[in-house]
Amino acid sequence: MANFVDINSGLCSKTMTFHSLRPPVSLPPESAPLSLTDFIFSLLNSYHPSPNAVALIDATTRQRILYPELISRFENLVASLRNHFGLSKGDCAFVFSPNNIYTPILYLSLLSLGIVISPVNPAATIPEIHHQIRLSKPVIAFASSSSVHKIPSLKYGVVTIDSVEFESLMECQSEKKEQEGFKVNQSDVATILYSSGTTGRVKGVALTHRNWAANIAGGMSPGRKFPMVTFCTVPLFHAYGLAVSLRTVASGDCVVIMGGGGKFDVRKMYRVVEEYRVSHLALAPPLVVTMVRDADIMDGYDLRSLEVIICGGAHLSKSMIERFKKRLPKVQLAQSYGLTETTGRVFATMEPDESRIEGATGKLMANCEAKVVDPDTGSALPPSKPGELWVRGANVMKGYVDDEEATAAVLDSEGWLRTGDLCYINNDGFLFFVDRIKELIKYKGYQVAPAELEHLLNSHPDVVEAAVVPFPNEEAGQVPVAFVVRKSGSNIDESTIKDFVAQQVSPYKRIRRVTFIDSLPKNASGKVLRKELMIKLSSPTSKL
Repeated sequence: MANFVDINSGLCSKTMTFHSLRPPVSLPPESAPLSLTDFIFSLLNSYHPSPNAVALIDATTRQRILYPELISRFENLVASLRNHFGLSKGDCAFVFSPNNIYTPILYLSLLSLGIVISPVNPAATIPEIHHQIRLSKPVIAFASSSSVHKIPSLKYGVVTIDSVEFESLMECQSEKKEQEGFKVNQSDVATILYSSGTTGRVKGVALTHRNWAANIAGGMSPGRKFPMVTFCTVPLFHAYGLAVSLRTVASGDCVVIMGGGGKFDVRKMYRVVEEYRVSHLALAPPLVVTMVRDADIMDGYDLRSLEVIICGGAHLSKSMIERFKKRLPKVQLAQSYGLTETTGRVFATMEPDESRIEGATGKLMANCEAKVVDPDTGSALPPSKPGELWVRGANVMKGYVDDEEATAAVLDSEGWLRTGDLCYINNDGFLFFVDRIKELIKYKGYQVAPAELEHLLNSHPDVVEAAVVPFPNEEAGQVPVAFVVRKSGSNIDESTIKDFVAQQVSPYKRIRRVTFIDSLPKNASGKVLRKELMIKLSSPTSKL
């Protein structure tokens, strides 16, 4: 097979499958009983962090937890969960809290017992929570004091994660009884996360211990000379934040966590980077947009420690990347592409050289395969031809919880996951995202990619960000309309925006209307909620 694989793109000409050109990552034999926690601690032991190495920092309270303390808190919490609550393998725990310094310890403890974690956005409404509880069937919840009132009655109740009670669970050195016949298999479900819901009803994504082990191992940084300090600004209930926090612990590095909820303060983020000499900053794309938009704010801070900004969860336009690189030329912008269904990233920028390819979102991760498939014919396509991206590997989900029909719609019998994204892979193996297939605008038989028009709009100096959605039209089927966030102080009008785009695209791609808006609605990972914008358009006053 190796003779058929192109050394630049990774494409096997015989199977039309792209293979990762990164060195393969060693994973335990699939049949070996092993929890994700055991796997993480096996990696941690190989890094030998010093007894004085800091594992976790709370940026709000300045509390620090050293690695020996993390281990002791973990061991005590495991014993407390088993002895005080009677939790056992296969139970599910609902985690409903803003980012908290204790969340990674809670995750490690639950996973080691084979308890399924179901972390949820603390901003979720009560109807959303009830739907997620129906999917995951939790027996206990761990919630912040501000969120407890939203949780219905559960078998073992609710533990307040920011309370004295939870502290005592981590400090109480109760007898650590071994559970008879207790073992966690790699194929067991570790987490139930929730798909973004941007394309339909929220689904529970079942990810196994092996899925997570593949993600953690594939993202480790080889050849590091000194410990990294990673500031995780992204939510720990999301695959992105969960992976960043656990991978940082697995490598013996330090993860800084900003507690509390509410509006994110970019000045506070810069202060944290400066105070803790942060080397790696994990962001969602809206924060990159904020950094570029309010670039002058960063001048008052010392950000020289910054080496890498990790950015994933949603697409970042080329113009935004260009503006970012002009502002922070020495910082690597490491973009990635992934889904909840793939346990996070499957394509990523791992080396500095990889971040220099304009518009790309990295190369295929180790141990992964990909195909680009023509949505109409089902045939696999060669490099640089856009089609639906399919991926396969140890990080692909087990399936959707209690939804065989939805699982079968995206996961075939050979393990290929249909992403629903229109992408292409170039001759050097870099992935380029075009758009969501379902979000393509169909104008008189032509396909218009909103992302292409958004890129143009975002390149305008008076535009902070923009989103393009379809609007029903009797003659054309659908036409593109834009929602635009103007730069502060700008009085740019609709006709100027429309003319700006019209000068650069074919007639069928022209914007037919512009609505100015204070901010774009987004989910926790930074994806624009186009459905909400389309609802605005469908109001009685919206006419074209």
